[in-house]
Amino acid sequence: MRRLGSTRRWGRTSRVVAAGVACAAALAGLTATPAEARTLEPGARSGQLGTVHWQLKDTGTPEVRFRGLAAVDRDTAWLAGTAGTVLRTTDGGASWRNVSPPGAAGLQFRDVETFDARRAVVLAIGEGEQSRVYRTEDGGTTWTESFRNTDPRAFYDCLAFFDHRHGLAMSDPVDGRFRILSTRDGGRSWRVLPADGMPPALEGEAGFAASGQCLVASGPKDVWLATGGAARARVLHSGDRGRTWTAADTPVPAGDPARGVFALAFRDRTHGLAVGGDFRADQPSPLAAALTPDGGRTWRPAAAAPPAYRSGAAWLPHSRTAALAVGPTGTDLTTDAGRTWRTVDTGSYDTVSCTHDLSCWAAGEKGRAARLEP
Repeated sequence: MRRLGSTRRWGRTSRVVAAGVACAAALAGLTATPAEARTLEPGARSGQLGTVHWQLKDTGTPEVRFRGLAAVDRDTAWLAGTAGTVLRTTDGGASWRNVSPPGAAGLQFRDVETFDARRAVVLAIGEGEQSRVYRTEDGGTTWTESFRNTDPRAFYDCLAFFDHRHGLAMSDPVDGRFRILSTRDGGRSWRVLPADGMPPALEGEAGFAASGQCLVASGPKDVWLATGGAARARVLHSGDRGRTWTAADTPVPAGDPARGVFALAFRDRTHGLAVGGDFRADQPSPLAAALTPDGGRTWRPAAAAPPAYRSGAAWLPHSRTAALAVGPTGTDLTTDAGRTWRTVDTGSYDTVSCTHDLSCWAAGEKGRAARLEP
């Protein structure tokens, strides 16, 4: 989007399990606590989310803004950001290794997708050859550039993977339709899919490369694409790995290049959330959240939306009703599957990711990275 700117092993496993159990209990308490008790009181500790809180992890990179985040588990996470920066932690954020691809300092990484602690794919955004994809199989020790855009009309925004082999990347419209790039070998090679299955784009419509969540997948074949910048903010859905698509309007405000749906989160192929608004700090963002009960065919507005623009969203681990939304002015929590949201933190984050071992991570400006702690 052009507009944004052995014994040892057993001991370690036991500690991870214990931490996961503690965090799970805290999350359970958070979602069960009455709404009024979860509200931050004046003077409360910064980062507090009721019985859990964001614990900042020093990345040592205050000059970098991280809009790409892929959490593997409680210990391992990848960050991707400005100045061609990619970081990786395997100790829960106590230390970070700079694993940036060589020669990438002039690129803006906006998305990272990971398969485990060693394999990851990162996307650089921008016009023409600024849009690139890199892949590593050794924890970032070495990288392979697997795609470089040569069409000056294309501008890639987001990545999404269905499994370890199949994935997609999306570009803003070319010749009046969103362009989809596909891989069947885990990101080693890519091909542009035919455009005949993609509905026409609206005038001014594009994606937002704000959090790596404008393209998300759930299950082996379903994928959704979020848009903005046009008269209507839409979500496009494909049930065949990007070959054919249908479009649905959302109630998220649009009508301006700075407004629309910035992030999607699906807990399964049916239930999804959309968040966004107007990314300009001096503009309000009413009704900037929506939910779908039918796989994105229809969307309805949240009864109580976040109070400001939100760029990232994630369902809490193993929950059918609880999710987080993050943005530059705070974090919001829903405990009723997106119908109502309540602000629970005022720290600045651009993106959020949760894992199956009951862990959530967030990242954003000034090198910020954090993990949800009990």
